[in-house]
Amino acid sequence: MTTPSPVPSTSATPTPTAIPIVVSAESVGFILRLARALHNAGFTAHRLEATLSDVSRKLGLEAQFFSTPTSIMAAFGPPDAQRTHLIRAEPGSTNLSHLAGLDRIARDVVYGTLGPVEGTRRIEALLSQPARWGARQILAAYVLVSVAVASFLHVGALDLVGAAILGLMCGSIVMRSGAHTEWIDIEEPLSAFAVATVAQLFAALTDSGAGYAMTVAGLVVLLPGMTFTTGLIELSTRHLASGTARLSGALVTFLGLGFGVALGTKLGTAAGDWLVVHHVALHIANAALPWWVEGLGVLIAPLCFTVLLQADGRQAPWIVLAAAAAYLTSRFAGRAMGEELGAFLGALTVSAGSTFIARRRDTTPIVTIVPGLLILVPGSIGLRSVTSFSQQRAVAGVETAFKVALIGVSLAAGVLAGRALTGALRRRRRGPLADEITRTAEWTVSRDWR
Repeated sequence: MTTPSPVPSTSATPTPTAIPIVVSAESVGFILRLARALHNAGFTAHRLEATLSDVSRKLGLEAQFFSTPTSIMAAFGPPDAQRTHLIRAEPGSTNLSHLAGLDRIARDVVYGTLGPVEGTRRIEALLSQPARWGARQILAAYVLVSVAVASFLHVGALDLVGAAILGLMCGSIVMRSGAHTEWIDIEEPLSAFAVATVAQLFAALTDSGAGYAMTVAGLVVLLPGMTFTTGLIELSTRHLASGTARLSGALVTFLGLGFGVALGTKLGTAAGDWLVVHHVALHIANAALPWWVEGLGVLIAPLCFTVLLQADGRQAPWIVLAAAAAYLTSRFAGRAMGEELGAFLGALTVSAGSTFIARRRDTTPIVTIVPGLLILVPGSIGLRSVTSFSQQRAVAGVETAFKVALIGVSLAAGVLAGRALTGALRRRRRGPLADEITRTAEWTVSRDWR
C-alpha cells in the first residue's frame, strides 16, 4: 500500500515589508536652507556641522552632515535608508549680522518657540534685507583700517597719509571687482601690485623708507591670516578635509598677494630711484607718531571691522572691547614672554571673554571672536615670507614661514583653550547633575565654542 505524498502547503511565508520612513519635508527644507545660509555667512565646518546636528535632533531627524569650504552634504535617515542632498556653495565673506540673525533663528527652533516653516520664512526675510552698511561706509572703513594698522607698525606721521591713500586704492579695486565678476580672480594680485607700486613711490618721494609697512597697511583687509588660523582650528577639531582646503586657499592667496607685491615693489623702487636721481623727491620732515595714536588705532580698527564684516552697529562697543582686550593682552604678554605666547594669551582672552559675554547676553560669541582674532592674525608675517621667497631669500622665507605657523598654532590653541576654560568653569559652578538636567534646554549656536 503506497503512502500518499504530503500535499505541499500553498501558504507561503509572508515576506516582511519595510516600514516607510517618514521625513518631514518642511524640516528637511528648513535645515538645507539654514545650512546654505550659515555657510555663505562664514561659518566654519566644525561649527556648521554641530549647529545642524543639534537642530536636526530637536526636529526629530536622524541626520549626518559633511561640510567643506565649497560644498555641504546632508544625509537624512538611518544608514541603510538615507537620502542625501548636496549643496554646492562658494566660500562667502563673513557677515556678522547674518550670523547673529541665523543664530537667533536656530536657537528659537531648538527652544521650541519656532517651527521649521516659520524658520524658513525668517531665513528668507533675513537674507533679503539690504546690506547694513553702504559703499561709502565700506570705502571709509578701508581707509581708516589702513591708517590704524600703519599706526601699529610705528611709521611716521606722513606715512599715515600714504596708508590712507593705499587703503582707498585697495578698497576701490575690491569693490569694483565685486561689481565686475571678471575681476574677481585677479583681485588679490592686482590690488597688491597697485598698492606696492604706489607705496614705494610714496616712500621715495618723502624719503620715509616705510614702503613695505605702508604696503602691509594698505593690503591688510586682503591678507588671509584669518583663513589660515581658521584652517588650523578645523584641523585641531578633526575636520581634516575642510581644514586642509582652507590652508590651501590661504596659501594660494598669499602667493597671489606676494606675486603682486614683488612686481609692484620692483616697479615702484625703479620709479622712485629715477625720481631721486632727477631730484624730484620731496624731503619732507616725517615726524614720529605720539604714543596715543596707537591707542586710537586700537579703537578705530574694530569699528572698521564692524563695517567691513557687516555687523550690527549695536554690537560695536562689544567688538571694540574684544579687539582691544585681545590686542593689549597679546602685545604686553608678547613683550614679556615672546610673540607666540602673546598670540596664545590674546586668543584665549577673546575666546573666553566672548563666550562668557555671549552667554550672559544670549547671543552668539562669533560676533566678537572674529574681529578680536582679526587684529591678531599673522597675515603680514605670511606676506613677508612669500615676498622673501620671491626675492630668492629662501632662508629668510623659511624662517618667516615657520614663525607664521607657530603664531597660527598659538592662536588656534588659544581659541580652543578659551572654549575649554569657560566650559570647565561652567560645569564646576553648576555641578554635573545640574549640567546634565539642563543640557537639552540650553542652546549655544556652536558646541565647539563652549
